[in-house]
Amino acid sequence: MNILIVFAFPVYMASLSRSAPLPDGSALVADPRSQEIVQRSRGLIQKILLSIPDAHSSCIHTETLQLDSSENEKLGVMASNIGIPTAPVLKTLSESFPLETGLTRMSEGLQLHRALLGSVSPHLEQKDKVMELQADIRDLIVQINKMLNKVKGEALVQPTPTPLALSLPGEYEVQVAAHLTLVQLQSFGQDVVRLLRSLDQSSEEEAES
Repeated sequence: MNILIVFAFPVYMASLSRSAPLPDGSALVADPRSQEIVQRSRGLIQKILLSIPDAHSSCIHTETLQLDSSENEKLGVMASNIGIPTAPVLKTLSESFPLETGLTRMSEGLQLHRALLGSVSPHLEQKDKVMELQADIRDLIVQINKMLNKVKGEALVQPTPTPLALSLPGEYEVQVAAHLTLVQLQSFGQDVVRLLRSLDQSSEEEAES
């Protein structure tokens, strides 16, 4: 799967519905404690999305690398050369894409971006905002895995992030790697927002009132 797909279709999940039935997720929706986790997770992903522009402006000083630019599509080959993996695909929950799969891919995608930031940040001159972003992603992974524990009915060991081996021979490659990671995280985060909204019973109650 080419990373261009991630950049070209940042809103491909716009059809994800809050009122759609949740395959194998009824216990999660009905449990008040689980709903607290869902709402906490929604708050964290919103915080992450709001932090991405500041993190980008703090560490990216190459003028041609803009967060919301159609030119990002042209960096696919460079992303492949650097070694940036694509994010897992999130879909509308259905019989063929059950809640456990959605939560697993959310966790895996967040772990991927945390690892990417962990690999790039040592090479950045200004890394404070990026490290704060990593901490928020870590906190969200914990919450997502709590929900996954509930759905699977078993305790999961919290993963230890392993930095990815990226090819960063020069400053420009570092800039591109940080840029593309934040672009991809922004797109993936928007899909996480939609999936979490479908799990939040309070959002459905607000829509009905």
